[in-house]
Amino acid sequence: MQKILLIEDNQLICENVAEILELANYQVITAANGKEGVAKALEHQPDLIVCDIMMPVLDGYGVLHMLHKNQALQTTPFIFLTARSERTDMRKGMEMGADDYITKPFDGSELLNAIESRLKRCAEIRKDSVSGLQGLNILLAAGKGGQQLDLLKEDRNIHLFKKKQAIYNEGGRPEYLFYLLEGKVKTYKRNDEGKELIIGLYNKGDFFGYNALLEGGSYQDYAEAMEDSRIAMIPQQDFEQLIGSNPEVMGRFIKLLCKEMAEKEQQLISLAYSSLRKKVAEALLLLERKYNASGNKNFTIDISRENLAAVAGVAKESLIRTLGDFRDEQLITLKEGQIASLAVKKLAGMIN
Repeated sequence: MQKILLIEDNQLICENVAEILELANYQVITAANGKEGVAKALEHQPDLIVCDIMMPVLDGYGVLHMLHKNQALQTTPFIFLTARSERTDMRKGMEMGADDYITKPFDGSELLNAIESRLKRCAEIRKDSVSGLQGLNILLAAGKGGQQLDLLKEDRNIHLFKKKQAIYNEGGRPEYLFYLLEGKVKTYKRNDEGKELIIGLYNKGDFFGYNALLEGGSYQDYAEAMEDSRIAMIPQQDFEQLIGSNPEVMGRFIKLLCKEMAEKEQQLISLAYSSLRKKVAEALLLLERKYNASGNKNFTIDISRENLAAVAGVAKESLIRTLGDFRDEQLITLKEGQIASLAVKKLAGMIN
């Protein structure tokens, strides 16, 4: 049974609303003022909070402000109850992060519909896996107050990039969040001599380009299509509105950023201290993890020797020699330029 915290100083309204919610099969916790409401929110961790604005001790704005300081309650749906004379003050509440408001007097169905809608949307964005086109639509819908964006439905927002075509360049100003619908994309850095080091690999269902958007700076790398790719381009304004109105969504992108930073840190350690054989083995296993999530035994790595060398951070000639050694040791199979039949356990043992 889902728990709802009702914070209302008017005893008659509180009793009536609580009765409506209990009849709708919600567990209801009540508080007579904002201070008591904050304490009960921390104690009971409700699934949703309904809160009056004008209250003694601590008003609704104060309640919302204090709850947003608590990480466990930051994403709890929050609905304000307000008298008609206070409607002009609601912008303040929405800017502070409230999800909705109900104007007094209201009927039970209006309140229940608002609660059901917020609980449903919260459940959607808390799904463990947000991937694929459906996952992107869920995130975008959550950030737009339930309205599906047309970004992915209109051809003008889905762009086709040919193999080796640049998507963005180092130093450019970010204007879009990119979502890979089909194909493969790499991000890379260049040294003073023009040598590439691939620092990111992206597959169908991946976001990329969010680093610069979150930092508010320019691109620190290059992005290029490794094969013909279809990419949805979400304007920066919509991305900022999405993360600004939804802490849960913001948290997901921060997790993506942290994961990417950890991978790059490991890559730097490998470049600094690993042997040639270990670097190549790590690159092969990285590609296998990235592009063979289903564990297909007949999986082949179809990547140019230049790109593979850029992933491993080694010279192309050294890479080719090492692949030949791995073939002779039956760690891999080479078939028409593709790398197949990886002895994953043996390669992993070489690294460890």
